[in-house]
This record gives sequence, C-alpha cells and structure tokens, in this order.
Amino acid sequence: MSRNNNNNRGKSKHSKSPLKSKVLHFFKSNPKKRVSAKQLHKKLKLKVSVSEVQNTFHKLEKQGLLYNIAENKFRLDRFIVTDEERETHEGMVDLIRSGSAYIIVDGMEEDIYVPSKHLGFALDKDIVKVEITRKAGKNKKKAEGKVVKIIKRSNNQFLGSLNVHKGQGVVHINNSKTAFDIQITTKDLNDGQDGDIVIVELVENGQDPKKLWGRVSSNLGEMSANDLEMNSILINAGFNIEFPEEVKRESEAISTEITGSEIENRRDIRGVLTFTIDPHDAKDFDDAISYEVLDNGSTRIGVHIADVSHYVRPGTELDKEAFFRSTSVYLVDRVCPMLPEKLSNELCSLRPNEDKLCYSAIFDMDDALKIKNVWIGRTVIHSDRRFTYEDAQEIIDAGEGDHADVLIRLNEIAKTYRKRRFKNGAINFETDEVRFRIGEDGEPLSVYIKDRMDTHMLVEEFMLMANRSVATFMTKLDKKKPVPFVYRVHDEPDPDKLADFAVFAASLGINLNVETPQNVAKSLNSLAKKTEENDTLKMLQPLAIRTMAKAIYTTDNIGHYGLAFDNYTHFTSPIRRYSDVLVHRIVDMNLDKITRVSEEELEAKCKHISAQEKKAVDAERESIKYKQVEYMASQIGETFEGVISGMIERGIFIELLESKAEGMISFEQIGDHFENENAFSVVGKKTGTSFKMGDKIMVTLREADLDKRRLEFDIADVEAKKDAWD
Repeated sequence: MSRNNNNNRGKSKHSKSPLKSKVLHFFKSNPKKRVSAKQLHKKLKLKVSVSEVQNTFHKLEKQGLLYNIAENKFRLDRFIVTDEERETHEGMVDLIRSGSAYIIVDGMEEDIYVPSKHLGFALDKDIVKVEITRKAGKNKKKAEGKVVKIIKRSNNQFLGSLNVHKGQGVVHINNSKTAFDIQITTKDLNDGQDGDIVIVELVENGQDPKKLWGRVSSNLGEMSANDLEMNSILINAGFNIEFPEEVKRESEAISTEITGSEIENRRDIRGVLTFTIDPHDAKDFDDAISYEVLDNGSTRIGVHIADVSHYVRPGTELDKEAFFRSTSVYLVDRVCPMLPEKLSNELCSLRPNEDKLCYSAIFDMDDALKIKNVWIGRTVIHSDRRFTYEDAQEIIDAGEGDHADVLIRLNEIAKTYRKRRFKNGAINFETDEVRFRIGEDGEPLSVYIKDRMDTHMLVEEFMLMANRSVATFMTKLDKKKPVPFVYRVHDEPDPDKLADFAVFAASLGINLNVETPQNVAKSLNSLAKKTEENDTLKMLQPLAIRTMAKAIYTTDNIGHYGLAFDNYTHFTSPIRRYSDVLVHRIVDMNLDKITRVSEEELEAKCKHISAQEKKAVDAERESIKYKQVEYMASQIGETFEGVISGMIERGIFIELLESKAEGMISFEQIGDHFENENAFSVVGKKTGTSFKMGDKIMVTLREADLDKRRLEFDIADVEAKKDAWD
C-alpha cells in the first residue's frame, strides 16, 4: 500500500507540471482569449480529463495567473507578474455595500480596490495581505488587488440565529455591509438547537476551505427582536456584551473604602464647591468642576476626573478587558461599557455627597482670565450637587437657583475661552445629532435633534482646557528627547478634497479661501455662521468634514488642527476611554521624575485604541440607521421633503429633513442615464434633468429594508425639485 501511494504521488507530481505549463503557454499566446476547461481540452487535444484541466484552471486562478470571467470561462489575468515581482501590501479591509472592499494601507495615498470575489473570507476591518493585480492607471485611479492572506481578524465572534439540519448547523450573519454564513459541525454545536440565538466563534477545523467554520460559544436563548438587533450590532463589531467571569470577580473584589493613608497622599479639596453637569439619564459621572475665589482675587477652577487608574491596575484581567474594548459603545437604547458596573456606576462615578478619588487639573486665573498656574495630580473630592444640562441651563437663564452666581461666572469664562479658540484658528465642527424616543419594546416612537445648550459648551470648554494642559505638561518635560505619550492628533485637511469642495461651494455662491490651513479654518467657521441664518446650508457642513483627516491616538505629536492646539490629549473620560487611563498612568509616572515607557509598545496600543474607536463609531451609526429605517417602515407610500446628501454611480442619496433618515433613489428607477458634471452634481443624458448636492426634493418612500438598514425612495415630483441655494 505504501509503494502504491508513493507511485501515485510521483505520478501526480510529474503529470501536473506539464499540464500547467501547456495551459499557461496557451493563455500567454492568446492573452485576450476566453475559454472553458472543456474548450481548451478539445483545442489542445489533451490526454488528461476535463476535470483535471478545470482543477488546473482553479489553481492558476488562486495563484493570480488566470481570471474567471463568467460561467467558468477563464482568460489570462489582467496583470501577470513573476513571484519575485509580485507586489503585496498589508492593510485594513474597508467593506462597501456592494460586497467589495477597499484595502487601506498605511503610507499609500490611494486605497486598493478588491472585488468581492477576490476577498476570500476577509471581513470588515480585518488586517490582510493584498496582492496587486492591476496597478493604478490614467483611466483608473485606484489599484486593484486580491486578498492572499488574512493576517489578523478584526472580530472572531458573531451573533445570529442557529439553523440545524441533519445534525449540521449554520448561522447566518447579516449587517449593513455584508451577509455571510458560518458552518457548524455536529461536535461544535454545543447543544445548540434550531432557532437558538447564539454567539459563534470562527475556528480552523480542516473542513471545506471554501466555507467559513465556527463553534457555538454561547447560547443566549430567547431574545426580543430589538435586543437581537442591538446585540448583533455590538457583537458583530467585535464588542463583548458580557464581561468574562474573572473580570467580574476582580471588580467585585475591589474595596469601596477610601483609607486615611490614601487621602494623605492626595490633595484634599473636599471643602471646595464642586459639582457635576451631565445628561439627565447619565449614571457614570466621570468629570466634575470646582470653583473658588482666592484671597488675592484670583479665580481657581478645578477639573476633576475619576481616578480609574487607581482601581484598574496593569496586568489584571480587568485591565486586559478594558484595553481589549478600549471604549464604551453608545447605541440608541443602551450602552456597552468599557468597565463593569461596579466601577463605572459606583466606585468611579463622581456621585453627589460622596468622597471620590480623582485625577485633577487645577487652574489659577487672573482678572484677564489668563492662566497663571496649573497643578496636576491626584485628589480627593466631594461633589456638592449633581446638575443635568437642563437644570444648569435653567439656572443660568433665570439668574437664580442653586449656585447661580458660580454657574453664570463659569459660563462667561467658558465663552471667553471658546471665542479665543476660534480666533486662534479652531474649526466649528458642530452637526445635528439624531436622538430617538424609545418605547418599552424598543420601538422608535419619534425622532428629534439634540439641543445644543450653553451648558454643553461650558463643560466641553473646561474639558478641552484640561486635556490641552496635560499634553502641554508632558511636552515640556524634555524638549530635546520627548517622553513617549498618548496624544490625540488631527492632521491638516487633504488639499485635493478641499479644492473640489471649494469649487462646489463657489458654484452655490459660497466663496472659500483654501490657500492655507489658517484660511481654511476661517472659511469653514464663516460657513458655520451662515448655516445659522440659512438652514439648507447645513448640507455643506458634513461635506466639509469629509475633506478633513480623522483624529487618532498616536505618540507622534503633530498637533490638533481642528482645535488649533499644538498639544492635545484625552484625559477627561477614563470611565469610557482606555486612552485616558493610559494618560493618567503616564502622567503619574512623570510628576516627580521623567519616566519613559516603550514608545513602540505605546504606539501599538494607540493603534488598537484608534481602531476600536472607529468600530464603536460605526456600531453607533448602524444602530441609528436601524432605528431610522424601523421608524420609517410604517410610512411606506408617504411623501416627504428631503435634500440630496450624496451620490454614487447607481443613484443619489436623500436625507429627509424631518427625521434625518437617509435613503437612495436609483438612476434605474428614474429611467435615465446620468453622468457626473463634477464631484457634486449629475445630469441625465435623455432628459437633461440635473441633480446636485443640497437640492431639495420631494420623495415617496418605496421600501424600508431592516436587514440591510436601507431606505429606497421614488421621486414624487421632479418639477417640485428646487435648488436649495436660490
């Protein structure tokens, strides 16, 4: 038996190589030919079977040498290179709704486009190795490629409904970007039954490599439709909805006592007026403000932040889980916290009438509100009052109530600093925030835009002051050899995107000066003021934001362009951001003497935290999108006023003015072929009908697809379309 196997292996080894050479020789000699295995078998009069030719085709396709056009007809791949010449890159998968993806590669100006059939089993946000199959050219800006290796999964667990048939299982995963199935073998069902809501982990089990395989790791039993959707968004984005048992045990074991020796090691400001200002439904109060007038007439303002680092120690299971999550995730109707409830809502929450441990930045200001001294360190505080934003605003407006004089004075100081910030080049990035009133079963009852009050901006301004001061403290420690630190940076905008945006704005009568970063800031702030007078101009705000770089965490301090700060970090929200926990730890190390951590390791943590932040933002947006579609589902056939908010090759996107829900009108539905006039407008070849960003338009809701989080509209009246900028 052994001899026969050896002979078979030898025969296979020597018979496949000539066939591969013959097949490649044919295609290279006929680079435009499209043939099937059967056709080539007949043409070359091959002595092997058709199935062997077919297998050779598929192997050459996997190697990137052949390309499957359609119906198993192959041609020479569009970009042939030798193994030595093959160009590969590592990058992150950014899936688009079509199922294809762009691979974002650090250091490359343009992303690499990968068609869905060349993604393999790469999923959104995975880190992959991609091979270039067509280089960028004059007629096609982006290079094309294929995924040849999955380096790191962004997420290894997913939630879905289990279907069991003949002892085998399959879990269908569906989100706004993609849908796929995970196969489950009998041994990996773990007693899961047909119809169960389960969490499934991906596994490598040696089964059919053309399918994704997994095992049931948790059975969640029955769940309401709303809970299923919200939990699916969290888990499919890579966030745990439950804390591991060892994390729960560690958090429960933490003592609630604040010892006398701990207080002795801190600055005691329990006798100073201190209060919190938070949303009415907040449970975790991670920042407080204190106020006092000193004997010399100076004003002392303290920004006090929950001392999470006192309780969450490096190397513990609690710390590992907090780092893994890196952020709390705020969906429409729930919070997936970074820390267990005992810490987030109890130990670290700066609740009124309780002593609490904090990390603080305390500022002494003169009469001109110039900061004369900054103190940073550990404190113990005692909050005297918990205000909601609404409570504090009513007191400021009325000029009377609890601590009215202090709130009014703090509001004046905050407005002064806000005015200075914009004068120095900060950009006003405020946009409408959609909120829902939710019923008992999770159904959206109504949609509204969050009010932006002075009290929101009051708290924001003092948090900015603390964040900036902490970052500045770290940069001054050693100017020749900077101490590794976590900065929150924001790069200057992309000049090409800005130029396109400026041309579009000019066509609408809005002139923007984009010659220098400083002029850009002035122009965008001028635009922001105009939106207060003309509501339809708000459509330009998100377009302007798209020209901007994304803020990230890094050890490379390039400054924060949007805030016009040379030095900036995140120090003020350690209950919900792991970056702030790291900042507290590093600052504490450096209060008495310079202490350096590994810059390489810190940068790796920054990249992970930035990636988790992006996933959290995407999850939050997906929950809003789901609720918007759910809210609109009962209104099919009704007509709404909207504004054109986006354009793709297949159609235009409409944002409804009242609900802010967004949906698409396909060009196919309109019955015309549209071509781009520029990046922001299109015109129909048959009718001459034009559409441009910002046009108001009446639409009828045709379809609301909850699975795809998608609305589809028809134009209610083309004649009713009016230019929003007239």
